[in-house]
Formats: sequence, C-alpha cells, structure tokens
Amino acid sequence: MDINKTPIIIGNDHAAYGLKEKIKSYLIEKDIDVEDAGTHNEDSVDYSDFGIRVAAEVSTGKFNRGILLCGTGIGMSMVANKFSHVRAALCSGLFSAIMSRRHNNSNILVIGARVTGSALAMEIVSAWLSTPFDGGRHQLRIEKFDSLGEAPK
Repeated sequence: MDINKTPIIIGNDHAAYGLKEKIKSYLIEKDIDVEDAGTHNEDSVDYSDFGIRVAAEVSTGKFNRGILLCGTGIGMSMVANKFSHVRAALCSGLFSAIMSRRHNNSNILVIGARVTGSALAMEIVSAWLSTPFDGGRHQLRIEKFDSLGEAPK
C-alpha cells in the first residue's frame, strides 16, 4: 500500500473544526480513507479528549498516521506525545513538516488553526504526507526516545 494513501485518523477541537473539514475534504479527494474522531461542530469541547482518541489509535498501531488540530496546536501536541510510540509534530511551515518526517518519522501532524492559514495548512498536510522517513542514523535516535515510554528493566 502506498504510504501516502494509508488511512488517517483526524481529530480537532471547536477552534479547528472548519480547518479540519477542509483537510478532511482534501484527503478524501486524494483517495485517502479518513476516520474523523471529532469534534463535529464548533461547540466548546476539551481538546484533550480528541487528542487522546487520535493518539491512542496511533499508539496501538490501528492507524499509522494521524492529524490533530486545535487553536494553537500546542495542547494537542502535548497530549499526543504522552502516548508510547507517538511522535506528534506541531508544524507551522513546510520545512518543519518535511523535517518532522525525514528525521523524526512523525506519525501525528499537529496544526494550530488560529495561527496557520488554511492554504498553508493544506500545503503542510501535502508535504507531510509525501515526505518519506530517511531512516539510518535517525532510526537509532527514534528508538532511544520511543523506549522512554517503557518501564525500566
């Protein structure tokens, strides 16, 4: 299966509902299956509930990749990175999106809807989806911090 076409789980809070809908439409246009973990409107919610849903699914391997959106992206990235084997990257530009994939093999993209315009957000999503992981020395680094979520032996 083409990594660019693997199913994506997406979640958001009320502040990012509109941007989530645009990104979801973009993914569907690209023939990418999307699971929408919510929220499904602009009524105020706790962002952490939706960050937990998405990060848990990525952490367990049910989804290889996810996208989280909130007002700034800060809260979503903080909650997502509490989960084992989740590498959530808050990206506000193309370079950070590309490097989060190339060097860090990020598996959750986080975008702040109040700080990133929708046109740029779409470019970030596209770059993040199409950029492969470089592996090599970067894999060794990822293994080090992935092991931090496990109990000491």
